[in-house]
Amino acid sequence: MKKYVIGLDYGTDSVRAVLIDTDNGSEIVSEVHFYKRWKANLFCNPSKNQFRQHPLDHIEGLEHTIKTVVSRSGVTPETVVGICIDTTGSSPIPITKNGIPLAFAEGFEENPNAMMVLWKDHTAIKEAAEINNLAANWGGEDFTKFEGGIYSSEWFWAKILHIIRKDEAVKKATHTWMEHCDWLTYLLIENEDLKTFKRSRCAAGHKAMWHESWNGLPSEEFLSKLDPYLGDLRKNLYQETFTSDVVAGNLSTEWAEKLGLTTNTVVAVGTFDAHAGAVGAKIDEHVLVRIMGTSTCDIMISSPDAIGTHTVKGICGQVDGSVVPGLIGLEAGQSAFGDVLAWFKDLLSWPIDYLVMQSDILSEGQKLLLQAEIETNFIKTLTAQAENIPLTEAVPIALDWINGRRTPDANQELKSALSGLSLGTKAPHIFKALVNAICFGSKMIVERFESEGIKIDTVIGIGGVARKSPFIMQTLANVLNKPIKVAQSDQAPALGAAIYAAVAAGVYENVIQASQKMGSDFEAVYFPQLDQVKEYQITLESYKLLGDFVEILIQSKRYELHL
Repeated sequence: MKKYVIGLDYGTDSVRAVLIDTDNGSEIVSEVHFYKRWKANLFCNPSKNQFRQHPLDHIEGLEHTIKTVVSRSGVTPETVVGICIDTTGSSPIPITKNGIPLAFAEGFEENPNAMMVLWKDHTAIKEAAEINNLAANWGGEDFTKFEGGIYSSEWFWAKILHIIRKDEAVKKATHTWMEHCDWLTYLLIENEDLKTFKRSRCAAGHKAMWHESWNGLPSEEFLSKLDPYLGDLRKNLYQETFTSDVVAGNLSTEWAEKLGLTTNTVVAVGTFDAHAGAVGAKIDEHVLVRIMGTSTCDIMISSPDAIGTHTVKGICGQVDGSVVPGLIGLEAGQSAFGDVLAWFKDLLSWPIDYLVMQSDILSEGQKLLLQAEIETNFIKTLTAQAENIPLTEAVPIALDWINGRRTPDANQELKSALSGLSLGTKAPHIFKALVNAICFGSKMIVERFESEGIKIDTVIGIGGVARKSPFIMQTLANVLNKPIKVAQSDQAPALGAAIYAAVAAGVYENVIQASQKMGSDFEAVYFPQLDQVKEYQITLESYKLLGDFVEILIQSKRYELHL
């Protein structure tokens, strides 16, 4: 009997489901669902770096995409043997004693603090600083040491601490908190016991300071020093965690009926999108997989023997089994990658949106046609002109920190900057500067890994940017001075989730075996252009100098405010 699995990939703007043939990893059918409330900008305030999502967006997306791929494929329900869900993270959700998101409880339906706190929400900068200060000075275990030594405002404890201080009603009504990937997995299975539910090793290890050496989460004593609430919350969380090749449970009767499947379908333990993407791209030791979208995640794996007791500083964690069970998963990344270019597009679009599209001269039909033409050609035209600017021509220097810096050395207070503007600077020059900046930010991550003794032989790019922008990929190859392979799959994270599901369902013995059989092939390789490598090495030094200046400037401003 043919066997199929479903990978469900929750991104920032949408969720996609893929139905995968376990024999060879071929995609039978896929479906995408865009979040309705998120698209309407509900519960968000970008000026305060507040980004929240309503759980109903995710439930609607789950039901629509899975039902669609099952019905369109025509496969018999019994042949769909497993499901695995990957999501963004850290994206925690407040949960009631009944196991439902607080946003569904009476009185909290429109409260942003009762929603999922999305990965890119940076409202907890102050709380992250408190965690780092306590970890360094309280006299006990440094619970940040396997998180790169710096706890980020993007992560679990900082976000919870911020919310419960800001909103007493949410604090009192919340029984526990769950990562996005955990809650959706919990939603699908029959077991409704929050205490025994199998939480994700990936989420807990990289974002919640979970580690085997201190028997789980940070101690109650440590958490209580931050806030007594956190010490009490620990009792309602978990001690054990599980890798994503493990079965979390079987599909519940309710969801089997909704989705057109059977209760024999197993649901694997949830995971994060980047880690699943690395599996979908056939990750192996000494391979850096870059998941390039609105932000980036940079994933590597290493044997426990190779990494030993060494802790890699300034990254987003090293966790046993977070990518491949039995191997140490290493995560880094940039808080903004595609978002840097999207910001520039929005900036340049202001006169179009507020003057051209509001004009009485054009008919509504003409406006729609013009809008479609601009959308199609905007980045394409900027790219073509930027690509033709010779390296000898004056191009500004930019920083990629438009949403702070994730790695190396997390600091979400940092801001982007431009230097070297002149009367000769045009939009394509700035666009080229921003492309350079996101590639230089990538180089800093590679340099950190290598300086910490983590060898990188191969770089693999996955995601929309990797497949759609040869200009960015060639620039990246020149900046990194390494060949970069591009994964063929449009849905590498969803494919990786499907691979986990295949192992959980018993189709394959382990993740590496399944990944080699089902993982994506490669469609292109970008090689460094040696003449440009030298030029980019010179420009990289200017990027570093500007970064040092901005970091010192922000630190001095913080010091003045403190005084």
